[in-house]
Amino acid sequence: MALPASLRTSVSPAELELIACEQLVEIIPLVTMDRTVFISGSYGPLRPPSKCKIPIWMATNLKLKKKCHIVPPDWLNVDFLQDRLTRETTEQAFSELPFRFAEVAKVLLDVAPDDFPNTDKIRALLQDIREARQAKSRAGLSKLDHSELSLPNLCSMEINEIRPFFVRAMGVLTQLVREPEARQMHQEE
Repeated sequence: MALPASLRTSVSPAELELIACEQLVEIIPLVTMDRTVFISGSYGPLRPPSKCKIPIWMATNLKLKKKCHIVPPDWLNVDFLQDRLTRETTEQAFSELPFRFAEVAKVLLDVAPDDFPNTDKIRALLQDIREARQAKSRAGLSKLDHSELSLPNLCSMEINEIRPFFVRAMGVLTQLVREPEARQMHQEE
């Protein structure tokens, strides 16, 4: 995939998804499996119908082989997301969401839509939240000050999206601030 030069310095969305797949998710196994040892850790044993926490990459692999059901995270449901959307549209600050919510939601909804009630509504709410948060981040960047920028509760995907612009803008602002200081010092001599 050809990316513009500004995005080549950032992590790609696919890479962010890969990183997010290290997070643990709860599953209900459909098969029995002994404890499995990987470089990243040991997971299991899997004993149906007992729930077990494993990395998302392992859960998606088992799900694709029809060997488990993925238990939706507490935050990935219509009620929670509707509440967050309301907060995003009524409050100035970003609402609290898991740091990798966008990546985790995409992976889980793509692989296990049958494990989530109201998948279409969840996808629509996630898109609305994303758009509301993008509007807030654009508004925050328009108020960019050379000394600081405070955008608490940004998520990894959002940080990655604004990073190229932010780095360029801060470079320009730093130059603009230094030039008057340099002129002032030169005039004092």
